[in-house]
Amino acid sequence: MTEALLQAQSLSKRFGGLLAVNDVSLSLYKDQLHAVIGPNGAGKTTLTHLLSGDIPASSGELWLKGQSVTGWPHHRLSLQGLGRSYQKTNVFLPLTVWDNLMLAAQARDAHAPYNPLSWFGRADQQTFVAQRADRALQMTGLASVRDKTAAVLSHGIQRQLEIAMVLATEPEVLLLDEPLAGMGAAEAETMVALLQALKKDHAMLLVEHDMDAVFALADVLTVMVNGTVIASGTPESIRSDAKVQAAYLGEATA
Repeated sequence: MTEALLQAQSLSKRFGGLLAVNDVSLSLYKDQLHAVIGPNGAGKTTLTHLLSGDIPASSGELWLKGQSVTGWPHHRLSLQGLGRSYQKTNVFLPLTVWDNLMLAAQARDAHAPYNPLSWFGRADQQTFVAQRADRALQMTGLASVRDKTAAVLSHGIQRQLEIAMVLATEPEVLLLDEPLAGMGAAEAETMVALLQALKKDHAMLLVEHDMDAVFALADVLTVMVNGTVIASGTPESIRSDAKVQAAYLGEATA
């Protein structure tokens, strides 16, 4: 297998007396979706925060594309090709879809040809920014709502827009925290198709409670309970694991 794009070794996070994430290791590879599941309070979102640099780990190591990035903040990891979405939809509601994407695309200015005079120009006239925004628009199928204000979009399309904004930063690694939360069946089907299409060009971590979507998408599954990994492997092995059935899947499907 090729080298992992993102690798975590023995990550832990302690909040006072609470050990929220306990000695978790995982590796993310291109063209592979790695899902993390578990009951509420299992530590899934905290783990995502650690991987994305939103909060520092209490212990453990993190590598991005073979480089040690332990302790790096989120904005620095983003410039190195890591993007994430959040449980709560994070878009600029008063702005159009296109303006949201243009704002996100500008976050990768460090990868653009340096031009000190660009500070005095219009962002919407910077070709490299518009190209990033347009690629994200096309990848997520949002061209038909390009000029609509985000506030008037359905919840499902707002979630698509948030992922499009992440894609506009040109990430190689995607960390997605419950992208299907609150969706109806049709919207969830659209999101599953989008994630399946994105997988071939990205290393992806998915935190999700929709088990139908998880088993349709995941190549690797990690199950967490009380901050600790209790099982990790293929969807088939996880589905038949007695510890997982007792701790999570049995409850979810009862």
